[in-house]
Amino acid sequence: MLDTGIVLGYVRGAGYAEYVDRKFAISVPPNIALVSVITIGEIYSIALQLGWQEERRKKLRELIKKIPCIDISAPQILNRYAEIDAYSQGKHPSIKLPQGITSRNMGENDIWIAATGSVSNATLLTVGHDFNHLDGVFLEVEFIDQGLKGSNANA
Repeated sequence: MLDTGIVLGYVRGAGYAEYVDRKFAISVPPNIALVSVITIGEIYSIALQLGWQEERRKKLRELIKKIPCIDISAPQILNRYAEIDAYSQGKHPSIKLPQGITSRNMGENDIWIAATGSVSNATLLTVGHDFNHLDGVFLEVEFIDQGLKGSNANA
């Protein structure tokens, strides 16, 4: 599951996107890159707010055509959203936050992306730390340092 920051890296041709390609082989079967419909909405908003020119918007559209997009209306995703939100708030009835981890407010879009990745049994690739407390609980989370380059994948 590609978080918005990863998709943004692909559109911008960032070195960390090349790192993701080399390290995780996201377009080589049996690996399949996925995005949540929420990520698509976020990236379209970024494009609009930053006034992307047609060339970059076209690159975005072409990229999105290649990546399966998961809708959030499935009951399993709706239920997982509720679980992740309750867990993050430290109020899940059966899954407690680990010792030393405090409750936190996650952005709603991040909860949707995590819920989609969790139900899809996907590893979430992200450039942010907002999902760290979910790693190993609801899904696997791989933090991608934006300073990485494709050549770092071989190290």
